Amino acid sequence: MVDVQALVDEPAIIATAVLALGFVIGYLVGRLNKELLSAAGVPEAVEGTPFERTAQSLGTSTVEIVARLSSWFIYGIAVLTAVHIAQLLDTNAFWLRVTEYIPHVFIAVFVLIIGFIVADKSELVVSEYLRGVKLPEVSIIPKAVKYSVLYVTFLIALSQVGVRVLALMILLTVYAAGVVIVGAFAFKDFLVSSAVGIYLLLEQPYSIGDRVRIGDRAGIVQEVDLFVTKVESDSEEYVIPNRQVFDEGITRIRD
Repeated sequence: MVDVQALVDEPAIIATAVLALGFVIGYLVGRLNKELLSAAGVPEAVEGTPFERTAQSLGTSTVEIVARLSSWFIYGIAVLTAVHIAQLLDTNAFWLRVTEYIPHVFIAVFVLIIGFIVADKSELVVSEYLRGVKLPEVSIIPKAVKYSVLYVTFLIALSQVGVRVLALMILLTVYAAGVVIVGAFAFKDFLVSSAVGIYLLLEQPYSIGDRVRIGDRAGIVQEVDLFVTKVESDSEEYVIPNRQVFDEGITRIRD
């Protein structure tokens, strides 16, 4: 006599076995890929690239990400196969939705990779552009640019996989307004220095080569830009914010 219960349970047993086997294989493939990539010199090849720097800032590496993606790919196949064997869902409809969904996943992953690269590159470009500005407030601008790009990247990626991002868009608007308000207070010295710098460049009360005294510092003017004035004495160089020049006044020393 046929054991009906055994026939009923057989798909579930096979699905469980496939799932377990898939996770074991996925783990082993991930470990193998990591060792192969390391042996092939991939860590040295990607060292210093924008994506690798971003990955390291998140506590991982390019090799780790590739190895984990290979494992997750096999995990996904195992889960889908187990679901198919166990007949938990309408198979035809399920696979139709999967085939429609997978391209969006790939697009989301691609957007994330590009977003990390663009964010890292933006931080480097802004840092390089502001390198000559000797004001402490300026140091947080590159980080703000980087994380703003990453936030927008995650919004685009989440929208690709069907996540409703309206609430996140509202949060982005609040974030942008907060950056403007906080920035107005945090960078008031920066804004004042730039405004004074424009005045100094237009009026030119002193120029390069003049001997001046600003506060208790005296020396020869080496450089005047939008944000700072550089004054050099016999043994020291002073980098003075233009706001401070305006507040303390300028004394030109005549020989």
